[in-house]
Amino acid sequence: MTTLFIDADACPVKAEAERVATRHKVAMKLVSNGGLRPSANPLVETVIVPDGPDVADMWIAERAGTGDVVVTSDIPLAAKCVEAGAQVLRPDGSALTQANIGQQLAMRDLMTDLRAADPFRQGGGKPFSKADRSRFLDQLERALRSAAR
Repeated sequence: MTTLFIDADACPVKAEAERVATRHKVAMKLVSNGGLRPSANPLVETVIVPDGPDVADMWIAERAGTGDVVVTSDIPLAAKCVEAGAQVLRPDGSALTQANIGQQLAMRDLMTDLRAADPFRQGGGKPFSKADRSRFLDQLERALRSAAR
């Protein structure tokens, strides 16, 4: 049975994911260190993990597998989930797959090194847009349909 796992800390598409999961009657787990308002939806479980580095990520990685869908911006978590057979989406709708996860990990490491070498390096990605939200909804719909097969 398919489960939708959401790395919920700072995830901008929780409400959208809940709507799509409800339409497909798929269990959804919102995993975070706390601070989330529980949903009244019986398909949505709010999982509060202890504080600590990557505890929510480890919780998801231990449970996600073939037939599941994971929503996260965390590249190392995505790599573990892809390896376990889960479909992985970023909140902007882009998919992380066997074909691109190695490149994404390398880019993450490169950017970490660049930021460490230049403490004045300003950065941050582009702002989250309506187009990102729309793309996410479309891709999550496709992922859940694919997982149901």
